[in-house]
Amino acid sequence: MQREVTRRQKLLDKKGVVAEPGYARKLVWEYNRQQAKKGFMRLKEWDYYLVMGQGFAAAFTISDLSYIGLASVSLLDLKKPQDRTKTFLTVLPLGRTGLSDKPEDGNVRYLRKGASITYEAREGERRIECSLDDMDGEPFKASIALEDKPQDVMCIASTWKEKPTCFYLNQKVNCMRASGEITLGDRTFKLNKETDFGTLDWGRGIWTYDNTWYWGTCSAMAKGKPFGFNLGYGFSDRPHASENMIFFDGKASKLEDVTFEISKGRSGFDYMSPWLVNSSDGRFKGVFTPVLDRKALISLAVIVSDQHQVFGKMSGKCVLDSGEEIEMKELWCAIEHIRNKY
Repeated sequence: MQREVTRRQKLLDKKGVVAEPGYARKLVWEYNRQQAKKGFMRLKEWDYYLVMGQGFAAAFTISDLSYIGLASVSLLDLKKPQDRTKTFLTVLPLGRTGLSDKPEDGNVRYLRKGASITYEAREGERRIECSLDDMDGEPFKASIALEDKPQDVMCIASTWKEKPTCFYLNQKVNCMRASGEITLGDRTFKLNKETDFGTLDWGRGIWTYDNTWYWGTCSAMAKGKPFGFNLGYGFSDRPHASENMIFFDGKASKLEDVTFEISKGRSGFDYMSPWLVNSSDGRFKGVFTPVLDRKALISLAVIVSDQHQVFGKMSGKCVLDSGEEIEMKELWCAIEHIRNKY
């Protein structure tokens, strides 16, 4: 099942199909939006950052879905707990948002009256600058630096069996040390690069219409070193590889399949009860204790998005490729369960 791709190559062949699906520890697939000839109106591009401190988190999104653009900012106080989100929509951006074909470029700015979100990628560092005049009645500002040292990352290229010209290219960069501060009104949230981290979710693709996925991410400290994980499934066909990886001290260890077991109540999933997280190879066994469910439901004719991004703490054990065991002791992380129809 696990096919590691190491040869640098173009993502799509002449037919617009992923040339060599699989996973990688660095981005070896060369993406070019001009090659996505079939279904260009369904082309989706996004740069998403999640920054987690001790008891708080912030998320920043700039995306271009061809027929609609979305930019959003979220601040989550995990001690209260409460969350605030500001979202902006743009009609028919059609690639004009300015998102790069290469994640290492990473320079883009979203501007509109009363709002500014800027990403910058420099040598060894990424920066997020954000200013909102009004987030639920209060001004919001963020100035964040993420230390982007060379390290293993999670990359995956996959497709859909029922529609081979659809594709999903994704890179997750975990464990970037975070510094800076975030303010909302008169409250300030400070980031400490000794304990706090950021994660980049960089994705490009043409999808089928109706998709559901699970994604879990963590960037924290364990045994005195940077530790994290990327766990995900349910989205696109994965006969060649999963996207499940453990990160420890800059090196990635590969897992097989992972499942998230969520309790159910009378009205469906009980997202605020503990989740069980296990890998099929027995190398990841965790219990996720939720603190906050950042949920959102959008239903606009043919566009439907039902989102649950749940923040909490992970405890348990995992095993690296080397055989070394890592104990997870109440590590802050986020797991989401999302269904999108668009």
